[in-house]
Amino acid sequence: MDHVVKIKKGLDIQLEGIPSPKISNTPDSQLYAIIPDDFVGLTPKVIVKPGEKVLTGSPVIHDKTHPNIVVTSPVSGEIVTIERGERRKVIKITIKPDASQQALEFGRFDLENMDSSEIKDLLLKSGIFAFIKQRPYDIVANPDTTPRDIFVTAFDSAPLAPDYAFILKEEKQHFETGLKALNKLTSGKVYVGISQRQPIDVKNATSVIFDGPHPAGNVGIQINHIAPIDKGDTVWTMSALDVLFIGRLFDKGIADFSRIVAVTGSEIDDPHYVRTRIGASIASITQGMVKAVEYEQRYISGNVLTGVKTDADGYIGATHSQITVIPEGNNYDEFLGWASLNPHKYSTSHSYFSWLLGKKKKYTIDARIRGGERAIIMSDEYDRVFPMDIYPEYLIKAILAFDIDKMENLGIYEVAPEDFALCEFVDTSKLELQKIVRDGLDRLMKEMN
Repeated sequence: MDHVVKIKKGLDIQLEGIPSPKISNTPDSQLYAIIPDDFVGLTPKVIVKPGEKVLTGSPVIHDKTHPNIVVTSPVSGEIVTIERGERRKVIKITIKPDASQQALEFGRFDLENMDSSEIKDLLLKSGIFAFIKQRPYDIVANPDTTPRDIFVTAFDSAPLAPDYAFILKEEKQHFETGLKALNKLTSGKVYVGISQRQPIDVKNATSVIFDGPHPAGNVGIQINHIAPIDKGDTVWTMSALDVLFIGRLFDKGIADFSRIVAVTGSEIDDPHYVRTRIGASIASITQGMVKAVEYEQRYISGNVLTGVKTDADGYIGATHSQITVIPEGNNYDEFLGWASLNPHKYSTSHSYFSWLLGKKKKYTIDARIRGGERAIIMSDEYDRVFPMDIYPEYLIKAILAFDIDKMENLGIYEVAPEDFALCEFVDTSKLELQKIVRDGLDRLMKEMN
Protein backbone atom coordinates (compact mmCIF):
# COMPACT_ATOMS: atom_id res chain seq x y z
CA MET A 1 0.00 0.00 0.00
CA ASP A 2 1.27 3.49 -0.83
CA HIS A 3 2.40 5.64 2.05
CA VAL A 4 -0.12 8.36 3.01
CA VAL A 5 1.16 11.68 4.36
CA LYS A 6 -1.41 13.72 6.30
CA ILE A 7 -0.99 17.47 5.90
CA LYS A 8 -2.74 19.33 8.72
CA LYS A 9 -1.47 22.87 8.31
CA GLY A 10 -2.60 24.89 5.32
CA LEU A 11 -5.68 26.49 3.84
CA ASP A 12 -8.07 25.65 1.02
CA ILE A 13 -9.39 28.94 -0.37
CA GLN A 14 -12.83 28.27 -1.83
CA LEU A 15 -13.35 30.51 -4.88
CA GLU A 16 -16.03 30.76 -7.54
CA GLY A 17 -15.05 29.51 -10.98
CA ILE A 18 -13.97 25.87 -10.60
CA PRO A 19 -13.39 24.29 -14.03
CA SER A 20 -15.90 21.61 -15.08
CA PRO A 21 -14.43 18.33 -16.40
CA LYS A 22 -14.78 18.99 -20.11
CA ILE A 23 -12.26 19.98 -22.76
CA SER A 24 -12.76 22.27 -25.76
CA ASN A 25 -10.49 23.26 -28.62
CA THR A 26 -9.41 26.89 -28.86
CA PRO A 27 -8.87 28.98 -31.99
CA ASP A 28 -5.25 29.05 -33.11
CA SER A 29 -3.30 31.84 -31.47
CA GLN A 30 -2.18 34.58 -33.85
CA LEU A 31 1.11 34.86 -31.97
CA TYR A 32 3.04 32.77 -29.46
CA ALA A 33 5.56 34.11 -26.98
CA ILE A 34 8.68 32.82 -25.27
CA ILE A 35 9.17 34.67 -21.97
CA PRO A 36 12.65 34.04 -20.49
CA ASP A 37 11.47 34.98 -16.99
CA ASP A 38 9.46 31.75 -16.99
CA PHE A 39 12.78 29.91 -16.67
CA VAL A 40 14.17 31.18 -13.38
CA GLY A 41 17.95 31.17 -13.16
CA LEU A 42 18.49 31.17 -16.90
CA THR A 43 20.49 34.09 -18.34
CA PRO A 44 19.13 34.25 -21.90
CA LYS A 45 21.03 34.90 -25.08
CA VAL A 46 18.84 35.18 -28.18
CA ILE A 47 20.09 33.08 -31.11
CA VAL A 48 17.42 34.03 -33.67
CA LYS A 49 16.54 37.24 -35.52
CA PRO A 50 13.23 38.82 -36.59
CA GLY A 51 12.08 37.32 -39.88
CA GLU A 52 13.90 34.04 -39.27
CA LYS A 53 11.96 30.79 -39.75
CA VAL A 54 11.83 28.21 -36.96
CA LEU A 55 10.37 24.76 -36.50
CA THR A 56 8.69 23.40 -33.38
CA GLY A 57 11.64 22.37 -31.25
CA SER A 58 14.14 24.78 -32.85
CA PRO A 59 16.39 26.64 -30.34
CA VAL A 60 15.43 30.28 -29.79
CA ILE A 61 17.51 31.22 -26.76
CA HIS A 62 20.26 29.57 -24.73
CA ASP A 63 21.69 30.11 -21.28
CA LYS A 64 24.90 32.15 -21.15
CA THR A 65 26.24 30.12 -18.22
CA HIS A 66 25.32 26.71 -19.63
CA PRO A 67 25.01 27.17 -23.42
CA ASN A 68 23.71 23.61 -23.81
CA ILE A 69 20.50 24.63 -22.00
CA VAL A 70 18.18 25.97 -24.70
CA VAL A 71 14.57 27.09 -24.89
CA THR A 72 12.93 25.99 -28.11
CA SER A 73 9.99 27.24 -30.14
CA PRO A 74 6.55 25.81 -29.22
CA VAL A 75 5.40 26.25 -32.85
CA SER A 76 6.80 26.45 -36.35
CA GLY A 77 6.66 29.89 -37.89
CA GLU A 78 8.45 33.22 -38.18
CA ILE A 79 10.15 35.25 -35.45
CA VAL A 80 8.23 38.53 -35.30
CA THR A 81 9.72 40.59 -32.48
CA ILE A 82 12.39 40.43 -29.81
CA GLU A 83 11.26 42.79 -27.06
CA ARG A 84 13.88 44.12 -24.66
CA GLY A 85 13.68 46.18 -21.48
CA GLU A 86 16.19 47.99 -19.30
CA ARG A 87 19.83 46.98 -19.82
CA ARG A 88 18.64 45.11 -22.91
CA LYS A 89 16.97 42.42 -20.81
CA VAL A 90 14.98 40.08 -23.05
CA ILE A 91 11.30 40.48 -22.13
CA LYS A 92 9.73 38.21 -24.72
CA ILE A 93 10.13 36.77 -28.20
CA THR A 94 7.00 36.50 -30.33
CA ILE A 95 6.46 33.97 -33.11
CA LYS A 96 3.82 33.98 -35.85
CA PRO A 97 2.79 30.35 -36.49
CA ASP A 98 2.61 28.74 -39.92
CA ALA A 99 -0.68 27.42 -41.25
CA SER A 100 0.78 23.91 -41.33
CA GLN A 101 2.87 23.03 -38.32
CA GLN A 102 6.19 21.25 -38.76
CA ALA A 103 8.36 19.90 -35.96
CA LEU A 104 12.08 19.25 -35.78
CA GLU A 105 12.60 15.48 -35.83
CA PHE A 106 14.77 14.15 -33.01
CA GLY A 107 14.33 10.51 -34.03
CA ARG A 108 13.06 7.44 -32.22
CA PHE A 109 15.16 5.99 -29.43
CA ASP A 110 15.27 2.78 -27.44
CA LEU A 111 14.87 4.24 -23.97
CA GLU A 112 15.68 0.93 -22.30
CA ASN A 113 19.21 0.92 -23.74
CA MET A 114 20.01 4.61 -23.34
CA ASP A 115 22.23 5.86 -20.54
CA SER A 116 21.80 9.04 -18.51
CA SER A 117 24.14 11.15 -20.65
CA GLU A 118 22.27 10.24 -23.86
CA ILE A 119 18.90 11.03 -22.30
CA LYS A 120 20.14 14.30 -20.84
CA ASP A 121 21.64 15.31 -24.19
CA LEU A 122 18.31 14.71 -25.95
CA LEU A 123 16.40 16.69 -23.32
CA LEU A 124 18.85 19.56 -23.69
CA LYS A 125 18.65 19.65 -27.50
CA SER A 126 14.84 19.57 -27.48
CA GLY A 127 14.53 22.39 -24.92
CA ILE A 128 12.65 20.18 -22.46
CA PHE A 129 15.49 20.17 -19.93
CA ALA A 130 14.66 23.84 -19.19
CA PHE A 131 11.45 22.61 -17.50
CA ILE A 132 13.41 20.70 -14.87
CA LYS A 133 14.10 22.71 -11.70
CA GLN A 134 16.53 22.09 -8.91
CA ARG A 135 16.63 22.74 -5.22
CA PRO A 136 18.36 24.49 -3.62
CA TYR A 137 17.56 27.88 -5.20
CA ASP A 138 14.47 26.76 -7.22
CA ILE A 139 16.09 27.46 -10.60
CA VAL A 140 16.52 25.64 -13.89
CA ALA A 141 18.55 22.53 -13.07
CA ASN A 142 22.29 22.34 -13.67
CA PRO A 143 22.86 19.59 -16.27
CA ASP A 144 26.39 19.01 -14.95
CA THR A 145 25.07 17.60 -11.65
CA THR A 146 23.44 14.30 -10.76
CA PRO A 147 20.47 14.83 -8.44
CA ARG A 148 20.14 12.87 -5.20
CA ASP A 149 16.44 12.28 -6.06
CA ILE A 150 13.84 13.62 -8.47
CA PHE A 151 10.42 14.76 -7.20
CA VAL A 152 7.36 15.02 -9.43
CA THR A 153 4.14 16.55 -8.14
CA ALA A 154 1.10 14.99 -9.80
CA PHE A 155 -1.52 17.30 -8.32
CA ASP A 156 -2.08 20.97 -7.72
CA SER A 157 -3.86 22.07 -4.54
CA ALA A 158 -3.91 25.82 -5.29
CA PRO A 159 -7.24 27.68 -5.61
CA LEU A 160 -9.20 26.63 -8.74
CA ALA A 161 -6.27 24.45 -9.83
CA PRO A 162 -6.69 21.97 -12.69
CA ASP A 163 -7.34 18.32 -11.89
CA TYR A 164 -4.13 16.55 -12.95
CA ALA A 165 -5.82 13.14 -12.80
CA PHE A 166 -8.38 14.34 -15.36
CA ILE A 167 -5.64 15.72 -17.66
CA LEU A 168 -3.25 12.78 -17.35
CA LYS A 169 -5.78 10.02 -17.99
CA GLU A 170 -5.67 10.48 -21.79
CA GLU A 171 -1.84 10.59 -21.86
CA LYS A 172 -1.05 7.83 -19.42
CA GLN A 173 1.53 6.25 -21.74
CA HIS A 174 3.47 9.50 -22.20
CA PHE A 175 3.52 10.04 -18.43
CA GLU A 176 4.91 6.55 -17.80
CA THR A 177 7.56 7.02 -20.51
CA GLY A 178 8.58 10.35 -18.99
CA LEU A 179 9.01 8.81 -15.55
CA LYS A 180 11.05 5.96 -17.04
CA ALA A 181 13.44 8.52 -18.57
CA LEU A 182 13.73 10.46 -15.30
CA ASN A 183 14.71 7.26 -13.48
CA LYS A 184 17.93 7.15 -15.49
CA LEU A 185 18.90 10.70 -14.55
CA THR A 186 19.29 10.14 -10.81
CA SER A 187 21.32 7.88 -8.59
CA GLY A 188 18.42 7.86 -6.14
CA LYS A 189 14.67 7.56 -6.56
CA VAL A 190 11.96 9.28 -8.55
CA TYR A 191 9.11 10.19 -6.20
CA VAL A 192 5.64 11.12 -7.43
CA GLY A 193 3.35 12.97 -5.03
CA ILE A 194 -0.31 12.20 -5.68
CA SER A 195 -3.49 13.39 -4.02
CA GLN A 196 -5.83 11.14 -2.09
CA ARG A 197 -8.63 13.29 -3.54
CA GLN A 198 -7.44 12.83 -7.16
CA PRO A 199 -5.79 9.37 -7.26
CA ILE A 200 -3.79 8.19 -10.27
CA ASP A 201 -1.85 5.02 -11.02
CA VAL A 202 1.91 5.49 -11.08
CA LYS A 203 4.43 3.20 -12.72
CA ASN A 204 8.21 3.57 -12.97
CA ALA A 205 8.39 5.65 -9.78
CA THR A 206 7.75 5.61 -6.04
CA SER A 207 4.35 7.13 -5.32
CA VAL A 208 3.48 8.91 -2.09
CA ILE A 209 -0.11 9.90 -1.33
CA PHE A 210 -0.82 13.27 0.29
CA ASP A 211 -4.03 14.19 2.06
CA GLY A 212 -4.71 17.69 3.29
CA PRO A 213 -5.23 21.33 2.32
CA HIS A 214 -3.11 23.56 0.12
CA PRO A 215 -0.09 23.71 -0.11
CA ALA A 216 -0.01 19.88 -0.10
CA GLY A 217 0.44 19.99 -3.89
CA ASN A 218 3.62 22.08 -3.70
CA VAL A 219 6.63 19.95 -4.52
CA GLY A 220 8.59 21.64 -1.71
CA ILE A 221 6.08 20.44 0.87
CA GLN A 222 6.30 16.95 -0.58
CA ILE A 223 10.11 16.95 -0.45
CA ASN A 224 10.04 18.09 3.18
CA HIS A 225 7.80 15.17 4.16
CA ILE A 226 9.45 12.49 1.99
CA ALA A 227 13.20 13.15 2.01
CA PRO A 228 14.24 16.63 3.25
CA ILE A 229 17.16 18.45 1.66
CA ASP A 230 20.37 18.81 3.66
CA LYS A 231 23.14 21.29 2.91
CA GLY A 232 25.08 19.98 -0.06
CA ASP A 233 22.14 18.00 -1.50
CA THR A 234 20.73 18.70 -4.95
CA VAL A 235 17.34 17.41 -6.02
CA TRP A 236 15.39 18.00 -9.21
CA THR A 237 11.69 18.77 -9.43
CA MET A 238 9.02 18.72 -12.13
CA SER A 239 5.31 19.06 -12.60
CA ALA A 240 3.59 15.94 -13.93
CA LEU A 241 2.25 18.02 -16.83
CA ASP A 242 5.83 18.88 -17.85
CA VAL A 243 6.82 15.20 -17.59
CA LEU A 244 4.40 14.69 -20.50
CA PHE A 245 6.82 16.68 -22.70
CA ILE A 246 9.53 14.11 -21.95
CA GLY A 247 7.21 11.22 -22.66
CA ARG A 248 6.06 12.64 -25.98
CA LEU A 249 9.67 13.26 -27.01
CA PHE A 250 10.55 9.58 -26.67
CA ASP A 251 7.19 8.21 -27.87
CA LYS A 252 6.78 10.52 -30.89
CA GLY A 253 10.32 11.71 -31.65
CA ILE A 254 9.36 15.41 -31.52
CA ALA A 255 9.06 18.17 -28.94
CA ASP A 256 5.30 18.49 -28.50
CA PHE A 257 4.49 21.48 -26.26
CA SER A 258 0.71 21.20 -26.40
CA ARG A 259 -1.05 21.58 -23.06
CA ILE A 260 -4.51 21.28 -21.57
CA VAL A 261 -5.18 24.48 -19.63
CA ALA A 262 -7.90 25.21 -17.07
CA VAL A 263 -9.69 28.54 -17.61
CA THR A 264 -10.99 29.51 -14.18
CA GLY A 265 -12.27 32.30 -11.97
CA SER A 266 -15.46 34.12 -11.10
CA GLU A 267 -15.23 36.24 -14.28
CA ILE A 268 -15.46 33.21 -16.57
CA ASP A 269 -18.91 32.23 -17.84
CA ASP A 270 -18.24 28.53 -18.29
CA PRO A 271 -15.00 27.52 -16.55
CA HIS A 272 -13.50 24.41 -18.18
CA TYR A 273 -10.40 23.00 -19.86
CA VAL A 274 -9.06 23.96 -23.29
CA ARG A 275 -6.41 22.51 -25.61
CA THR A 276 -3.63 24.90 -26.52
CA ARG A 277 0.18 25.22 -26.51
CA ILE A 278 2.54 26.90 -24.11
CA GLY A 279 3.09 30.55 -24.98
CA ALA A 280 -0.34 31.00 -26.62
CA SER A 281 -2.11 34.34 -26.29
CA ILE A 282 -4.54 34.71 -23.41
CA ALA A 283 -7.14 36.12 -25.82
CA SER A 284 -7.12 32.97 -27.96
CA ILE A 285 -7.59 30.75 -24.91
CA THR A 286 -10.33 32.78 -23.21
CA GLN A 287 -12.18 33.85 -26.37
CA GLY A 288 -15.93 34.00 -25.68
CA MET A 289 -15.50 32.88 -22.07
CA VAL A 290 -14.93 36.12 -20.12
CA LYS A 291 -17.99 37.89 -18.74
CA ALA A 292 -18.86 41.21 -20.36
CA VAL A 293 -18.81 43.67 -17.45
CA GLU A 294 -18.23 47.37 -16.92
CA TYR A 295 -15.62 47.03 -14.19
CA GLU A 296 -11.95 46.13 -14.70
CA GLN A 297 -10.84 42.50 -14.57
CA ARG A 298 -7.55 40.93 -13.48
CA TYR A 299 -6.06 38.34 -15.84
CA ILE A 300 -3.62 35.94 -14.21
CA SER A 301 -1.40 33.38 -15.92
CA GLY A 302 -1.45 30.72 -13.21
CA ASN A 303 -3.37 30.73 -9.93
CA VAL A 304 -4.33 33.64 -7.69
CA LEU A 305 -1.53 32.96 -5.19
CA THR A 306 1.55 32.45 -7.37
CA GLY A 307 0.43 33.44 -10.87
CA VAL A 308 1.69 36.33 -12.99
CA LYS A 309 -0.48 39.37 -13.65
CA THR A 310 -1.14 39.83 -17.34
CA ASP A 311 -3.99 41.04 -19.55
CA ALA A 312 -6.09 39.83 -22.46
CA ASP A 313 -3.26 40.73 -24.83
CA GLY A 314 -0.71 38.76 -22.80
CA TYR A 315 0.50 35.17 -23.09
CA ILE A 316 0.26 32.11 -20.90
CA GLY A 317 3.49 31.24 -19.14
CA ALA A 318 5.48 28.22 -20.26
CA THR A 319 5.07 26.49 -16.90
CA HIS A 320 1.43 27.44 -16.27
CA SER A 321 -1.55 25.13 -16.76
CA GLN A 322 -4.19 27.58 -15.56
CA ILE A 323 -5.60 30.99 -16.43
CA THR A 324 -7.60 32.84 -13.78
CA VAL A 325 -9.80 35.90 -14.27
CA ILE A 326 -11.13 37.76 -11.21
CA PRO A 327 -12.41 41.30 -10.53
CA GLU A 328 -9.70 43.94 -10.19
CA GLY A 329 -11.60 45.57 -7.35
CA ASN A 330 -10.67 49.17 -8.16
CA ASN A 331 -14.30 50.14 -8.67
CA TYR A 332 -15.23 49.83 -4.99
CA ASP A 333 -15.58 52.74 -2.58
CA GLU A 334 -16.47 51.14 0.73
CA PHE A 335 -17.52 53.41 3.55
CA LEU A 336 -16.43 51.14 6.40
CA GLY A 337 -13.65 49.28 4.57
CA TRP A 338 -12.32 46.31 6.53
CA ALA A 339 -14.81 47.03 9.34
CA SER A 340 -17.77 46.20 7.11
CA LEU A 341 -19.98 43.38 8.41
CA ASN A 342 -20.71 42.05 4.93
CA PRO A 343 -21.22 38.25 5.34
CA HIS A 344 -19.93 37.60 1.81
CA LYS A 345 -16.42 38.82 2.53
CA TYR A 346 -13.72 36.22 2.97
CA SER A 347 -11.50 36.13 6.04
CA THR A 348 -9.09 33.52 7.36
CA SER A 349 -10.01 34.65 10.87
CA HIS A 350 -13.48 35.42 12.24
CA SER A 351 -13.30 39.09 11.24
CA TYR A 352 -16.52 38.73 9.23
CA PHE A 353 -19.62 36.64 9.80
CA SER A 354 -18.88 34.65 6.64
CA TRP A 355 -17.34 31.87 8.78
CA LEU A 356 -20.88 31.01 9.94
CA LEU A 357 -21.73 29.95 6.37
CA GLY A 358 -19.36 26.97 6.54
CA LYS A 359 -16.05 25.99 4.95
CA LYS A 360 -17.58 24.96 1.62
CA LYS A 361 -19.02 28.36 0.73
CA LYS A 362 -17.38 29.74 -2.40
CA TYR A 363 -16.32 33.37 -2.59
CA THR A 364 -15.72 35.99 -5.25
CA ILE A 365 -12.50 37.70 -4.21
CA ASP A 366 -10.98 40.63 -6.07
CA ALA A 367 -7.32 41.59 -6.44
CA ARG A 368 -7.17 44.23 -3.70
CA ILE A 369 -4.57 43.89 -0.96
CA ARG A 370 -6.85 45.52 1.66
CA GLY A 371 -4.19 47.21 3.72
CA GLY A 372 -0.73 48.72 3.69
CA GLU A 373 2.71 47.32 4.41
CA ARG A 374 3.81 47.40 8.04
CA ALA A 375 6.28 45.73 10.41
CA ILE A 376 6.25 41.94 10.82
CA ILE A 377 3.88 40.83 13.56
CA MET A 378 5.17 37.71 15.36
CA SER A 379 1.76 36.09 15.75
CA ASP A 380 2.35 32.56 14.32
CA GLU A 381 -0.03 33.37 11.47
CA TYR A 382 2.53 32.08 8.96
CA ASP A 383 3.09 28.90 10.91
CA ARG A 384 -0.61 27.99 10.84
CA VAL A 385 -0.54 27.62 7.03
CA PHE A 386 3.06 26.48 6.56
CA PRO A 387 3.31 22.65 6.81
CA MET A 388 7.11 22.35 6.77
CA ASP A 389 9.50 21.69 9.62
CA ILE A 390 10.71 25.29 9.32
CA TYR A 391 10.06 28.50 11.26
CA PRO A 392 8.80 30.76 8.44
CA GLU A 393 8.74 34.07 10.31
CA TYR A 394 12.32 33.66 11.54
CA LEU A 395 13.47 32.59 8.08
CA ILE A 396 11.92 35.70 6.50
CA LYS A 397 13.70 37.89 9.06
CA ALA A 398 17.00 36.12 8.38
CA ILE A 399 16.56 36.68 4.63
CA LEU A 400 15.83 40.38 5.14
CA ALA A 401 18.95 40.69 7.29
CA PHE A 402 20.83 38.42 4.85
CA ASP A 403 22.30 36.42 7.72
CA ILE A 404 23.62 33.43 5.77
CA ASP A 405 24.27 31.23 8.80
CA LYS A 406 20.74 31.74 10.12
CA MET A 407 19.25 31.29 6.65
CA GLU A 408 21.01 27.93 6.31
CA ASN A 409 20.05 26.80 9.80
CA LEU A 410 16.42 27.80 9.22
CA GLY A 411 16.06 25.81 5.98
CA ILE A 412 16.64 28.25 3.11
CA TYR A 413 17.84 25.44 0.84
CA GLU A 414 14.49 23.62 1.08
CA VAL A 415 12.12 26.44 0.16
CA ALA A 416 10.88 28.23 -2.93
CA PRO A 417 8.78 31.40 -3.24
CA GLU A 418 5.59 29.39 -3.89
CA ASP A 419 5.91 27.76 -0.47
CA PHE A 420 5.30 31.20 1.10
CA ALA A 421 2.29 32.12 -1.06
CA LEU A 422 -0.26 31.22 1.62
CA CYS A 423 1.79 33.04 4.26
CA GLU A 424 1.64 36.10 2.02
CA PHE A 425 -2.14 35.69 1.63
CA VAL A 426 -2.82 35.59 5.39
CA ASP A 427 -0.11 38.13 6.30
CA THR A 428 -1.52 41.09 8.21
CA SER A 429 1.73 42.94 7.51
CA LYS A 430 1.03 42.80 3.72
CA LEU A 431 4.64 41.94 2.89
CA GLU A 432 5.65 40.54 -0.50
CA LEU A 433 6.98 37.35 1.01
CA GLN A 434 7.43 35.51 -2.28
CA LYS A 435 9.58 38.34 -3.63
CA ILE A 436 11.58 38.43 -0.40
CA VAL A 437 12.31 34.70 -0.67
CA ARG A 438 13.17 34.93 -4.38
CA ASP A 439 15.56 37.83 -3.77
CA GLY A 440 17.11 35.96 -0.84
CA LEU A 441 17.69 32.82 -2.91
CA ASP A 442 19.22 34.85 -5.74
CA ARG A 443 21.60 36.70 -3.41
CA LEU A 444 22.56 33.49 -1.62
CA MET A 445 23.29 31.73 -4.91
CA LYS A 446 25.61 34.56 -6.01
CA GLU A 447 27.31 34.56 -2.62
CA MET A 448 27.87 30.78 -2.58
CA ASN A 449 29.09 30.67 -6.18
